[in-house]
Order: sequence, then structure tokens, then C-alpha cells
Amino acid sequence: MAEKVLMLALSPTMETGTIIKWRVKEGDTVENSRILCDVETDKAVMEYESINEGTLLKIVASDGSEVRVGEVIAVVGEKDEDISEILGETSAVRAQPEEEISFVRAKPAAESVPVKDEKLPQGVKASPLARKIAGQHNIDLTTLHGSGPDDRIVKRDIEESIRQAPAAAQAGKTPRIETASVSIPVSGKRRIIAQRLSDSKYSAPHYYLKVIAAMDDILNSRTLLNKKLENKVSFNAFLIKLTAEALQKHRMVNAGWQGDVIVQYGSADIGLAVAQPDGLITPVVRDCWNKGIVDIDMELKVLIDKALNNRLKPEEYSGATFTITNLGSYGIREFTAIINPPGSAILAAGQVIKEPVVDEDDRISVRSNMALTLSCDHRVIDGAVGASFLSDLKEIIENPVRALF
Repeated sequence: MAEKVLMLALSPTMETGTIIKWRVKEGDTVENSRILCDVETDKAVMEYESINEGTLLKIVASDGSEVRVGEVIAVVGEKDEDISEILGETSAVRAQPEEEISFVRAKPAAESVPVKDEKLPQGVKASPLARKIAGQHNIDLTTLHGSGPDDRIVKRDIEESIRQAPAAAQAGKTPRIETASVSIPVSGKRRIIAQRLSDSKYSAPHYYLKVIAAMDDILNSRTLLNKKLENKVSFNAFLIKLTAEALQKHRMVNAGWQGDVIVQYGSADIGLAVAQPDGLITPVVRDCWNKGIVDIDMELKVLIDKALNNRLKPEEYSGATFTITNLGSYGIREFTAIINPPGSAILAAGQVIKEPVVDEDDRISVRSNMALTLSCDHRVIDGAVGASFLSDLKEIIENPVRALF
């Protein structure tokens, strides 16, 4: 008997998913756990595994379709089975117009369904909208490489060519500045980020604490350690480990608001905010109390690589008990951050800057300083608790040997 294949929630916050590419075609036999298609969720590109068995009779949602959780994407049943009744009940999900497709995609796997493109040189594929804009700007499509499915030239490729054209074609002349506005659709990921951060900002009463920590001992320790290692340990791995040590002494900072109760988490699962082209994601290093800096760094490198390629699994980016965000590499001196639930605090790390300081004996010396700003949820963390944690973290950073005691 024919069954509907529904869009499943592939991440905890997923409301819609975009089908990047079908890996099977109509008429193929499918079985339980076979990969049917690649789906872009609000967080990553996930493999959709079949929970149905039989013949794929109909693909309802084609490549590029945005489908709400619970809607039909395909029909599976016995070969040559009549599915007209099911199709009559199902509103076919049309592929998104190109203008509504997010400009940023994770890497699609292999080939996509071919698209017929008329009046173009052999081997060149371009969407109707791309052809139209290219014609308006006299752009030779054979000179472009498409970023759409199956290397298809799409609107964003033409827009990028237009932006680059003045410098390439009018060298020595004053380039004409394009002033047209571009409307960028809100992707599912961006929509979820906006919703979660708005909820956090307006439901959790934030307050902020800042210290300036001397980083010289950490930097020296990292230099000495990396001289002995083939794979260099990142600064963030040091920051995560020392933060975990401070959390062990201040369990209420490693806690979450649950309405009727406050949960003090039994492990330090620390998230590190990672920037993606279309948003932000926070891979989580689990159980940092029981891991050394080298182990944390190895795990962090794997997670960051997955994050940058949109391949994190939900369990790898959800449930951080504490979060760190570091914008020092962007030259940001200091900043405040919004708390990432279910945790109740987030640490914002700024740029390490050499600056003159006056010691207790009124002597001037040069020190490498970093501004650390702690955002706290006042429902969970009282001011004195947050201040005590941040003070201890500063002491541990300035004297890393304290982490051993």
C-alpha cells in the first residue's frame, strides 16, 4: 500500500527544510535507512534516511523546494500502484523561485536533476532569470562558472559578475558604482537564529561584567607546548579548558533556567561560536572537566571543520551549558554577547593587545591584555556569583598553574 514520505524534523529547531538534491529517482527501490535526499535545515545539510520500503513512485518536492515539517515530499509503494488518490490529497510543493533561494548553500553532493536550457552553447546551463539579467548587461554566459545545482548559472552568479566587471573591463577608468539594492531572503537558519536570540534577549534579564586579563603566561605556555607537538594547539582550546576549570569552582554559572527549577549541569559542555556565511553555529565540546587541552583542541578542530561545511549533527551543536565567542581575530577590542540557551552565561573574548601597565610598585611594563566580558542571566546568576567566577577565571588565565589545584 502506498505511503506518503513526510519531511521530518532533522534538527531540534527545524520548521522547514530545503531539498538540496535527491539521491534516488522515481522507479528506484528504497529500503529502510537508505539515503533518499540531502536536506538543508536551519543548522546544516543533513542526509534524509528512509523509514519506508518499496518503490519510489513519485517525487513530490523537487530539488530546491522548501518544505514545512510534516508535508509530503514523495510517495513510496508497490510498483505500478495507483497513487492518484494520494496525489489528489497532496498539494504539490513547487520548487522555490530563484529569488527565494538562499544565496548561500552548503556543498551539494554530486549531480542534480538536469535542467533544460534553450538557446545556450552546448554544456552551458543557466536559469531563465540569469539569462534575462545577463542579456540586460551584455554578459557572456560562457565566461561564467555556475554555483547552482549541476554548475547551473543562477542569479547570484550574474550579480557577482556585474560587481566585478567595472574593475576588469575598465582598468584605468573611473568605475561606475552600482547603486541597485539587493533583497536577500531570510534563510531558515537566519530565521531560527533571530528567533532564538530574540527570545533569549527579551526573556533572560542580561547583565554584563568585564575584566582585563593578562595573557602573557597563556601565550608563553602555548608557544612552549606547540614546540613539542606536530599539530599546533589553538588559543581557543586553552580558553575553553581554563574556563572549564573556573566553572568547576562555580557550578551555578554552569546552570540553566528551567522555569520551576534551576539545573546545575553535571558536566561542562562548552560551545564555541563559529561564523558561517549565512549565520552562526555553536559546536559543543562535551565534558571539558575530564579532557586535557590537547584532546579539546583535537575535538574542536573536527567540529569547526564540520561547522564550516554545514555537516554538524544536532547533538554536536545543541545543549551547551556555557558558551564562548571570540572576535579577537577580527580586531575587536571588546564586546557583549547574547546568552545561548540552555546555558545562563556567555563569555565574549576580545583582541589580545600589548599595552603599558603600571604595577603595584608604580613601575611601567608592557603586557598582553585581553578584555573578557561575561553576559549573565540574572534569574540564575547573581551579580556576586558572576563577579566571583570572572575574577577566578582571570586569576587562572594569568596563572595557569592554578588550574592544577
